[in-house]
Amino acid sequence: MPSNKNIMIAGVGGQGILVAADIIALAALDAGFDVKKSEIHGMSQRGGSVTSSVKFGKNVYSPVITPGQADILLSFELLEALRQIHFLKDGGFLAVNDMKIDPLPVAVGTYEYPADIEEKLTSVVGKENFVLVNGVRAAESLGDIRTMNIYLLGAISSKIPEISNASWEKAIKSRLPEKAFDINMKALQMGVSEGK
Repeated sequence: MPSNKNIMIAGVGGQGILVAADIIALAALDAGFDVKKSEIHGMSQRGGSVTSSVKFGKNVYSPVITPGQADILLSFELLEALRQIHFLKDGGFLAVNDMKIDPLPVAVGTYEYPADIEEKLTSVVGKENFVLVNGVRAAESLGDIRTMNIYLLGAISSKIPEISNASWEKAIKSRLPEKAFDINMKALQMGVSEGK
């Protein structure tokens, strides 16, 4: 691989962002890469912004992804995609969960939740580099909303050909409880189908 792969995950506290980042990192390690991971917890326990970055390649010296460097931006929430879009490089891939969570200023009535986020995102990245998926619907169809983050990983997995299905499986098995393995593997495969 000629250069490092930079993946940023954004969302709101409680959506499983850090677990998803752990799974990417573990899968990349299993695939034989040097891996670095970092995260920023806002007021995550209060529904605030959370971001996590995973970088992998032959040699990775820093976990930090600077603006314009992310190969992939995976956002678990629409407004968070708009907030973090400046991290995506030209030609980078954007996957967004079609979910709205009101930040505090919207919840208290100070601001309105933007109505045209999908159009704004498409204007930045283009339709060919953007997928909007409904992780909540997918997770509910499996009977467990906690599988949403793994479904969303599936939606970007085809954009990470360096990581094999076997490495994804090992990472999920090592990071999640054994009793949750089968349902999360189903979630991953559903996400793969929608993300292509």
